[in-house]
Amino acid sequence: MDVSPVGVWSTAFTHGDPDRARAAACELEELGYGTLWLGGTPGGNPSGDLHSSLNLLTATRHAVVAPSCISVWNLPPERLAAAYQGLPAPYRRRTLVGLAVSHAEIAAAYQRPYTAMSAYLDALDASARPLPKAARILGAHRPLMTQLAADRTAGVQPYLVPPSHTARARAALGAGPLLAPVQTSVVDTDPVTARATARRAIRPYLTKPNYVRTWMEDGFTRDDLADGGSDRFVDSLVVWGSVDVVAQRVAAHLEAGADHVALQIVTDTPHAFPLTAWRAVAERLPRV
Repeated sequence: MDVSPVGVWSTAFTHGDPDRARAAACELEELGYGTLWLGGTPGGNPSGDLHSSLNLLTATRHAVVAPSCISVWNLPPERLAAAYQGLPAPYRRRTLVGLAVSHAEIAAAYQRPYTAMSAYLDALDASARPLPKAARILGAHRPLMTQLAADRTAGVQPYLVPPSHTARARAALGAGPLLAPVQTSVVDTDPVTARATARRAIRPYLTKPNYVRTWMEDGFTRDDLADGGSDRFVDSLVVWGSVDVVAQRVAAHLEAGADHVALQIVTDTPHAFPLTAWRAVAERLPRV
């Protein structure tokens, strides 16, 4: 599946107006964004029925459409496989399903996430009409889950990580599996307002153990995570500034070994369609 070097990751595709999502998807494809990632939020992930995916698939011609945050606790694997196989064949060839284990504070049945994900993949493979390995990707940060992604799926999508994490993930994955980190960004050159927007975006994740452990391995400390995050911490995870600065951070992930970067542009309006910023950044990004 050709995901292209850069795509768009947005909760607007799942939580925003469906008609606006269709119009945005059509324009983003024309701008050269090759993959449209249907983003989720802690406790508010896409349902996995692929209805939001179908909305974007019918609005586009070539773009890969990727529901990126389907929780293994919320959707039985046989239902997911059936939903995928229920898509027309041309749409299946453009659908990449992102699976995640969510968080213990949110998922009531949460336990042994690696074992649960492995069992979920087993069930997908055992379905009457399976969800193919090439059509699924894991949201993962830690070494064991990253290796599971390399062995059992198309690859891995880390979230809220700096390019240094991308380099380590590439080394762990080797040359084959897809590495598609999300780069969160704020198109704002004022350090005060830009960092305030960035802190609002990362706040829900600051207490999630799987993220905290990853950030500790990335060289941050508990002090960095206190009070909304130190400037050093925020600036490493969320790039802010001009569209040129945002494009440079995307390029840094690609240079560190990413095959694809999913660009998330956040604003002070939840689930917004930041079309002006998407258009401006597209002019600075690599094309296929």
